[in-house]
Amino acid sequence: MSSRRFWSGAVAALAAAALALSVGSPALSSPRTTRVVTQPASDAAVEADARDLVAAMTVRERAASVVMGHVPTTDPAVLNTYMQSTGIGGFLLMGANIPGDEAALRAITAALTTDPALPPLIAIDQEGGDVSRLPWDDFPSALTLKGAAPEAVQDAYAGRAALVRRAGIGVNFGIVADETDDPRSFIYRRVLGTTPDAAAASVAAAVRGEAEAVASTLKHFPGHGATEADSHATIPVTPMSYDQWRQSEAVPFAAGIAEDAPLLMFGHLAYTAVDSAPASLSPEWHRIAREELGFTGIAVTDDLGMLQASGDPQYADPSANAVAALAAGNDLVLTVVSSTPETAPHIVDAVVAAVESGALPAARLQEAATRVTTLRLHLAAQGQGLLPCPDCAPVG
Repeated sequence: MSSRRFWSGAVAALAAAALALSVGSPALSSPRTTRVVTQPASDAAVEADARDLVAAMTVRERAASVVMGHVPTTDPAVLNTYMQSTGIGGFLLMGANIPGDEAALRAITAALTTDPALPPLIAIDQEGGDVSRLPWDDFPSALTLKGAAPEAVQDAYAGRAALVRRAGIGVNFGIVADETDDPRSFIYRRVLGTTPDAAAASVAAAVRGEAEAVASTLKHFPGHGATEADSHATIPVTPMSYDQWRQSEAVPFAAGIAEDAPLLMFGHLAYTAVDSAPASLSPEWHRIAREELGFTGIAVTDDLGMLQASGDPQYADPSANAVAALAAGNDLVLTVVSSTPETAPHIVDAVVAAVESGALPAARLQEAATRVTTLRLHLAAQGQGLLPCPDCAPVG
């Protein structure tokens, strides 16, 4: 498992997050307090426990563990029932899940955590700027950080990560590793740099900033900046060659991977010179990420609902998309757009059927479940609801 700094210890996480909060955010009041916790288990011990847990799971339990779902509500009871009934391994908080204040959000993340010994991966898209779920996040974003010194980027992301973790959220889908200098591109306002090297320096700094508080995610691999199209409505296509990609779009992702980012989000983007399929469904792009860039963490899809929204009939079935994504090498499949309480269970059923038929190798599912379970156990060891400043309240 990647992300050595993230697993380095809960005490260090508390100190770094508390410091970031105390010096960086105008939205927090004093006094600030921290909670003393014990040092978590070693990486090797947690990974061994994860392997044992997954070995003891049924195929259905493994299938559920690799699904990250979503339902749009702020009712803690409804969310608790959803997690209890589905047994899925993660939940993505969207705007429809964010209440009016931080205390209420902590109640929601507590309700999502049905088993503190094996907490779900509670995630959020907290980039700041255009993509911001937490109204109380006043830290700088890509809108103003383009061209900023790495130290400024690191400070901003350390503060943002502290806000995320303080709310009981362990995973942030918050680091855009795409790069483009084209203002017409839908991703332009969200990129941290307009050249490969500038983006790489900022992406690396953002990962360092988040490392002590949350599990960072780099997105949208292999790079959205190669095309102006928006993958929320279509499947963007580029003829960019592999060699061109290595010299451009790959550079920020390689920098973030070198900093041990724990998650890598695969976009629904087709680089036809490498594979005609979207990267999220491409075994070749997963091979490149792992064998050539050295990524060892959790590969997660962008929202599978976006594939449906493209209107391409071959991607009309979300359950089939999930099976294809796992077979390609993803460890975690994400379902948000048009997701209902029944969507995740249907995906789980499809994954189980695919394993039983041999369409999805059982070893592939076991590998994915082990990676996801390892991260869940690391969060449990640190305390899923580990709050560097539980008594702080937003101002105003």
